[in-house]
Amino acid sequence: MPSPAPGDDLQAIEPLLHPEGWALLASLPPYREQDALAQGAALRQAGHSPELVAAALTQARLRASGAEKFGEFAASMLFTAQGLEQATRLPVAALHAERFQRAGVASVADLGCGIGGDAMAMAGLGLDVRAVDRDPLTVAVATVNLRPFPTAGVHLGTVEEHDPSLTEGVWLDPARRAPARGASRRTHDPEDYSPPLSAVLDLARRLGTDGELGPLGAKLGPAVEREALPEDAEAQWLSLHGQVLEAALWCGPLARAGVSSSALVIDRGGAHRLDRGTEGLPDPEPGPLAGHLYEPDGAVIRAGLIGRLAADLEARTLDPTIAYLSSDRRVDTPFARGYTVRDVMPFGIKRLVAYLREHRLGVLEIKKRGTAVEPEELRRKLRPRRFGDEKATLILTRIAGEQHVIIASPHAV
Repeated sequence: MPSPAPGDDLQAIEPLLHPEGWALLASLPPYREQDALAQGAALRQAGHSPELVAAALTQARLRASGAEKFGEFAASMLFTAQGLEQATRLPVAALHAERFQRAGVASVADLGCGIGGDAMAMAGLGLDVRAVDRDPLTVAVATVNLRPFPTAGVHLGTVEEHDPSLTEGVWLDPARRAPARGASRRTHDPEDYSPPLSAVLDLARRLGTDGELGPLGAKLGPAVEREALPEDAEAQWLSLHGQVLEAALWCGPLARAGVSSSALVIDRGGAHRLDRGTEGLPDPEPGPLAGHLYEPDGAVIRAGLIGRLAADLEARTLDPTIAYLSSDRRVDTPFARGYTVRDVMPFGIKRLVAYLREHRLGVLEIKKRGTAVEPEELRRKLRPRRFGDEKATLILTRIAGEQHVIIASPHAV
């Protein structure tokens, strides 16, 4: 995990680690931004130190934000701003933990544990967890968050210092930022991670026998390329409600036999998985636009499963370089968003304005792939509200290499 952000230091939470501070934090009502100034003044007037008041109100604010990832657990946790931003959502952490449980791995080292989200999920399933982080503040926060779990302990240390004999398996969350002109930027090359992918795989081999990879899982950035990852491990891209959150690399017994990559799509209907075998998949054939258009989920695209999805939908691509699929069939699938095609035309502002006016289309969703046109810039040029109240989706893309706009309606969910 990266070092804490500016303002994230041990002194900022130290007042809360004493009984008086913890009691004050527990006594605060649910955080409301508009009440924070008056609440802070009242607490200071009641005799609480400015440092304690600032720490308590900061945690109340972070707990309110943390409820999105941690649900009711957030109300009794500690956070840092950066730790919360980068923490694994608890439902996703539970899926990570289940991998170890199904593989029969009873003890796991969570290296780069951050504020402890994954460690909480593992300990919640009864696994023995050794949570490790290199930052003292993060260790203090994770210690508080893991206090309800007797099978978990938190330690100050680094990946490089870890003794793999201490646990049966390892979970890793490498830092994915590289220095850039005094700041940092996200890096997509896994060799720029800290630790780099090569060091992660070396640890996996040390966990295994006879040169085979042992039970190690690693959380990677969602933009990582499948070609950069080892073929003898399963790479899984996960999306939640349409947002690709992560790629995870599963080694040894944590990988499913015969699966090279997979997409795990979580929506209101639950979790859905699409797999790619080790034998690979043919690319879908290009062809003309049909009655239905499908926009594959980002996890499906990242996992290299366009060909598998196209086969399931009996679909073809509109252009070999663009991940839109078209089919004569309407199929409801969690792995793509579907649209009924209403019309299609070569892209041109005047032509499009005339069409929108004729059909009274003034409420527009604008999507794009394979075009330099920016949706918001196009919206400003069109000023669609002047045309009427009818709804449509405009899809800007290439068909057989030429710029087109497809007028469509989303499939009802």
